[in-house]
Amino acid sequence: MTIEIKAPTFPESVQDGTVATWHKKPGEAVSRDELIVDIETDKVVLEVVAPADGALSEIIKDEGDTVLSNEVIAKFEEGAAGGESKDNGGQVEAKAEEAVAASGAGEQLVNPAARKLAEEKGVDLSKLEGSAKGGRITKEDVLKAEKAPAAAAPAAAVAEVAVAAGERVEKRVPMTRMRKRIAERLLDASQSTAMLTTFNEVNMKPIMDLRSNYKDLFEKVHNGTRLGFMGFFVKAAVEALKRYPAVNASIDGDDIVYHGYQDIGVAVSSPKGLVVPILRNAENMGLADMENNIRDLGLRARDGKLSIDEMTGGTFTITNGGVFGSLLSTPILNPPQTAILGMHKIQERPMAVDGKVEILPMMYLALSYDHRLIDGKEAVGFLVAIKEMIEDPARILLEV
Repeated sequence: MTIEIKAPTFPESVQDGTVATWHKKPGEAVSRDELIVDIETDKVVLEVVAPADGALSEIIKDEGDTVLSNEVIAKFEEGAAGGESKDNGGQVEAKAEEAVAASGAGEQLVNPAARKLAEEKGVDLSKLEGSAKGGRITKEDVLKAEKAPAAAAPAAAVAEVAVAAGERVEKRVPMTRMRKRIAERLLDASQSTAMLTTFNEVNMKPIMDLRSNYKDLFEKVHNGTRLGFMGFFVKAAVEALKRYPAVNASIDGDDIVYHGYQDIGVAVSSPKGLVVPILRNAENMGLADMENNIRDLGLRARDGKLSIDEMTGGTFTITNGGVFGSLLSTPILNPPQTAILGMHKIQERPMAVDGKVEILPMMYLALSYDHRLIDGKEAVGFLVAIKEMIEDPARILLEV
């Protein structure tokens, strides 16, 4: 039985998507729920799996093609074994082989996904032997070649040295949809908001001592949940947002929308770019819940498993450039939010304490805010509240 493979149903905020990678080719055996294609949107990469055991009979939308919500992208033959696809599937495969030959690859057969990955990783396809039927090179072959021992490195170095004097190699790669969307939003934030940044510094010793004293007990009581620093900052931000509601607000046309809840976005780096999953109703979470959710969102962001809903909304964002070694930076707003908190690297510095010099673990904090809505007094007060709660964690518990 022939089944139509369709693009996923996109939310209202997503107009269309792009076929990123076909993981299976026509005629190749596929098991039920096995990944067959990735669809990239502005925010996430959506996976489409096989509806049953069988094989693709025809690919309608090639890699790089734009697809709409629920648009047919391929046809699937239920129960077909590998290599037993319909004639049209064979025609598609034959066309693919012809395209490979036309591109100058001779007899070498390469899956489109493998070719794309090889370009990204700098793997020379001419030196690979395909493991699939007919010697076809697959994505897995490219990954194995990339992970091969470093013995091949000198040969690559020689090839680079052999480039004629005066020649400079360039590589042009089109932006992914997500990278283009990130670029658009950052540019929009810088051009459509009156963004300003205020800075402060915080003594991390009290939090570090607290964490050192209780991390083992915390992990034991909360079933393996680790006690990190981000949970404390989210807790402090929630309390500070209650005191300064303008920092938790957003601008909608000529209106100011004050949110009676704290949905905290935590910026996370993923292979596809920076994403901001949301901790919903963070004001109702305990520290262990926050740490669990932050870790879960971070892992799924790394694996590209976040849903669009998990990255939609948010009333305030926290970003931590310190994990990459950033000492000080100016975070860019995440519209329509009106403020974003930037954490940075913890570094020991000499500080004056009661007339004496002490070496303390210090962190610079940065609060970027939209001056159209938030005045300097509110912004500075908000950041000082964060500083005071981190330097005296009892304030978070006592809400003072």
